[in-house]
Amino acid sequence: MPNRDLIRQNLYNTLSETNFERLAKVYTGKVRDIYEIAGKKIFITTDRQSAFDRILASVPFKGAVLNQFSQFWFEKTKDIVPNHMIDVPDPNVMVVRPVKIFPIEVVVRGYITGSTDTSAWVNYEKGERLFCGVQLPEGLKKNQKFDEPILTPTTKAEDHDEKISREEIIAQGLVPEEKWNKIEEYAMAIFKRGQEIAAEKGFILVDTKYEFGEDEEGNIVLADEVHTPDSSRYWVASTYEERFNSDQEPENFDKEFLRLWFKENCDPYKDETLPAAPEDLVEELAFRYIDIYEKLTGQTFEYNAEVPIAERIQDNLDTYISSL
Repeated sequence: MPNRDLIRQNLYNTLSETNFERLAKVYTGKVRDIYEIAGKKIFITTDRQSAFDRILASVPFKGAVLNQFSQFWFEKTKDIVPNHMIDVPDPNVMVVRPVKIFPIEVVVRGYITGSTDTSAWVNYEKGERLFCGVQLPEGLKKNQKFDEPILTPTTKAEDHDEKISREEIIAQGLVPEEKWNKIEEYAMAIFKRGQEIAAEKGFILVDTKYEFGEDEEGNIVLADEVHTPDSSRYWVASTYEERFNSDQEPENFDKEFLRLWFKENCDPYKDETLPAAPEDLVEELAFRYIDIYEKLTGQTFEYNAEVPIAERIQDNLDTYISSL
């Protein structure tokens, strides 16, 4: 069970920005900052919480949870497809080999759900039956399980992802057909492994997104993050059927409650300055991240809260760099 007292005590011991010595920063993303050294990339997973293409808050321990979640899943799926992970010298840090990322988000869905304009349910409700090249049957209900998982890719864009089909990907030359065939095969196998492991722990892995790239030899490599609460949707398995049959939303672990608070208290798309996220909601989100990590991985989350996070990371990076 997550330690609420430690979470509360560390509401402001968070990693919002990074500037680490002896490293060259090459990219600042919504959540991850990427550095380079000695031909390797250093992924720093921060505590930034994003939505509406804005940073809403910094959530205690979130970065460490996401980074170690990916470490867990990279280990669990490396027999299916190689991944970019080399080492994890700090709870927030992953050293990876550089790969050239394909410009496609590979989205796998086991259930029809969602609330965004690229989600299966929103488009289905509007009458769309050919979704990202996949023919959907009539009569589906929100949150219903597909007979078999479907793969629904989107383009990768800084501002807004767009739906795309397998045929369009190949026709536009975004990914060669032979490589796309392997990516589809890998994605479905990873998702199946994820669903099996999640089910053993009492969860449903509902949907997820993957990023694939290729290394210098042209081998396809799984990259970025895997089956984290940011990239994936999880539901509680034991209550799903009853809630589905009574038209209730499944029990979930997502950040929707924080998004709703901002929509109710400001215009997160247009307001120049956003209000501060309420501390109780930030605390609850941190609790949820740690809770699903411990339950799903079976590992106890180590809080590492004795020193400021940036200082701890710098010390661990110095040790790692010295060993190169």
